[in-house]
Formats: sequence, structure tokens, C-alpha cells
Amino acid sequence: MSKETSIKLFEQKQVRSVWDDEQEKWYFSIVDVIGVLSESVDPQIYWRKLKQRLREEGNETVTNCHGLKMVAADGKMRMTDVADTEQLFRLIQ
Repeated sequence: MSKETSIKLFEQKQVRSVWDDEQEKWYFSIVDVIGVLSESVDPQIYWRKLKQRLREEGNETVTNCHGLKMVAADGKMRMTDVADTEQLFRLIQ
């Protein structure tokens, strides 16, 4: 599986992304998207709490999100939850 990594800019904020040739989809870091949309001080905590609430409601979108290694702020490869475009739109709703 070949992957192409990329950094997208949205309102001067970075959103990490990965292209998956096999699935033919872009996957985006959920924490980065939440950071852009919510302007939260700590988007990781915001995502953890939101994910917990969605699981309690039985939301399947959270179950279908999986983790990929992406370059973190410290330059190291770290696991982060990712979503494709369709999953992101469901989370945003």
C-alpha cells in the first residue's frame, strides 16, 4: 500500500493528511480538523471527550475511524485518529 503524506492549510492552520492508493482516499487527522473548526485550546482533549460521548450514543462513525502514524509537532511519527472525507462530514454534523 503506497501512501503520500501532505500538509493542508486551512485558515493558516495545518491539517495533516495521507493519500491511500489502495483505498483511493485521503485521510485527515481528526485532531487537526477539530483544532481548525472548534478553535479549542487543546483539540486532543476535545476529541477524546467528543469520541467518548459519541460512543455512548452508539455512533458508528467513531468506531470506523482508525489510527495512522503521522508526523507530530515534535517531528516524530505518532499514531493519530484519522477519517476520510465522508467520516469527517458525519462528525461535523
